[in-house]
Amino acid sequence: MSGGRERGHTPRVWQERADRVRRDVAALAATGMGVADLYAAAIRRIGDEVRADVTCWFAIDPETLVVSAVVSGEPGIPPEYEPRLAEAEYTVSEPHRFAALAARGQGLATLSDMPLRDRGRSTRFNSVWRPLGLDQELRVLFLADGACWGAAGMARSGPDFSPRDREFLAAVAPALAEATRSAVRTEALRTEPGRSPAIVVVSSEGEPQAVTPGAREWQERVDELAPGRFRVMMQLMASGARSAHAAVFRAKLRDAHGAWAVLEASPLLGGDDQQVAVHIEPATGDHLLGLMLAAYGLSPRERDICGQVIAGYSTAEIAAHLFISAHTVQDHLKSIFAKAGVRSRGELAARLRPATADGSAAFSPR
Repeated sequence: MSGGRERGHTPRVWQERADRVRRDVAALAATGMGVADLYAAAIRRIGDEVRADVTCWFAIDPETLVVSAVVSGEPGIPPEYEPRLAEAEYTVSEPHRFAALAARGQGLATLSDMPLRDRGRSTRFNSVWRPLGLDQELRVLFLADGACWGAAGMARSGPDFSPRDREFLAAVAPALAEATRSAVRTEALRTEPGRSPAIVVVSSEGEPQAVTPGAREWQERVDELAPGRFRVMMQLMASGARSAHAAVFRAKLRDAHGAWAVLEASPLLGGDDQQVAVHIEPATGDHLLGLMLAAYGLSPRERDICGQVIAGYSTAEIAAHLFISAHTVQDHLKSIFAKAGVRSRGELAARLRPATADGSAAFSPR
């Protein structure tokens, strides 16, 4: 992302700039656009205020802290460098990984904050930014209610990101988090039935080697966001599978139409031991329930109660299951209704249980 000027050095001007961008972001979210369109518009708006030569924004699943979508600014990162960025994001020793920053609750980090010993082992710095002639980096997380909904990576040559740049981005990041959360709520209600599971075999270089017909359909729909975007997501999945301690690395993915998929990646045994198999399955309401509960800003206890309501339990049964009083259950329900913008349990279930095209519920009640 090019453009933007170092300006607005007085507190009043800086605050006015941040206020304008926050209002613009809120207005974008109010249109009901999906995450990809939201980020594409917001990247241009932020670019008017903070200069960067390359920028890449990431939608992040707050449940797993795994990237679910990638949106690049103009000009984008050259395709040959994208596998290295994907590898870095899921290499435990890489400094300033988004997941690590989110786990620490650190909303912003710059390359200049990084100790020299860490800079020396940074894949992003040595294998991506330095070959591209970029020597400054800033990473900012979009945090809301302690959950990470997205992040932006910005790199440029020349002067470091100034204190005003950092303050500005830190000030607008909560608005970006709220806008992302709103876009996620919108997209999660777009359930598309009839799409079959799919398999992708990813090579040691991060390239899809073999795909099923269903995977080709997902590729076409994801690449509508930007050419090559599906390959980037497969690289992220492969890197995650190779570095994960668990046998299966799980994530969620959005296509250009806001439809969600659940992805599971595992290293293949035999032959090329660096190959990874990625299984893609259309997301159901059950897959997205946790995401929806987080998207409405519900507390952990409110999520417990909401899950019980979705399962069809009465107030007395919920109280018994959670070892709380019926009065406490009702108090929590009032708060849940207010946050979700509903007035009854039925409306709540409908809000969190999007219907498929054939009219059936996407969530599975007990």
